Amino acid sequence: MASDKQSSSHGERRVVNFRRGPAGARPPTAGPTPVEDLAKYEGAESADDYRHRMIVNVAAFAFVIALIGAGLWLADTMAQMRKNQDCVLSGRRGCTPVEVPRERW
Repeated sequence: MASDKQSSSHGERRVVNFRRGPAGARPPTAGPTPVEDLAKYEGAESADDYRHRMIVNVAAFAFVIALIGAGLWLADTMAQMRKNQDCVLSGRRGCTPVEVPRERW
């Protein structure tokens, strides 16, 4: 019987009314309003330090270039290791190159 009641009300739409308080009523806040807090981040009072900003930008650029270089080196090393492993697992010999100093030639 309960399943019939749920299936019939399933197709109906319901509107839930939320109670609203008086217009413009806000809960009291302990500190300054959020608009007053944002005023200290505007930075209109102090001049921009372009030299410091450029130094930070160059440092960030160098860090990103170093990360890209490390990523390329890591990818190359992993590809070389995979190539050597495939060679060994296929049963071939002499998979890894042996570097002989020129003095012994």
